[in-house]
Amino acid sequence: MHESDARLRMVQEQLAARGIRSGRVLEAMRSVPRHMFVPLQERGSAYTDRALSLAHGQTISQPFMVATMTESLALHPDDRVLEIGTGSGYQTAVLAELAHEVYTVERDPELALQARELLEEMGYGNIRYLVGDGTLGWPSQAPYDGIVVTAGAPSLPKELQAQLRDGGRIVIPIGTRSEQELYRVLRQGVEYSKEWITSCRFVPLVGEEGWSEA
Repeated sequence: MHESDARLRMVQEQLAARGIRSGRVLEAMRSVPRHMFVPLQERGSAYTDRALSLAHGQTISQPFMVATMTESLALHPDDRVLEIGTGSGYQTAVLAELAHEVYTVERDPELALQARELLEEMGYGNIRYLVGDGTLGWPSQAPYDGIVVTAGAPSLPKELQAQLRDGGRIVIPIGTRSEQELYRVLRQGVEYSKEWITSCRFVPLVGEEGWSEA
């Protein structure tokens, strides 16, 4: 099956059929070629409904989880969004289809460079890149309309809360190093309300306000 046909089938059978309703999110998932973001040996599985392995113990999330997290952000075309964990750059590309500006932070310099080179080659001009501790966010560019964290945290980092604008949303997995619950956190003034979305499994969020390296 050709990649474009496999991508359309993925959107229909894995996303729309399972409850993803946002037309903008579905269109973004149709537009971004996931096979470009996975290792060559995994390309035959690029549009299957599972996470795939990357270098350095990282993963590219399953399409349904990417769509769920993105839909939960409820992005508008003029929004500025912060992504914690660039990884392969796939989620970054989906966000760039939907938001005015994407600020993405990756702690692994090699992964960050690979993702940036690919995204720039694909023509994305509305993404800004930073190599650093994602648990600390990107304070100089704050506030953000949305923040998405693509690794499992022990708790909601205070720095990320502070960088969210009033009315903004954070989507983040919180739990143990191996199992988490996905939440959407809404800021209303100085109050933060937390809404459960689903159970999930992500690699640990490592950093000053996350898990230790060990």
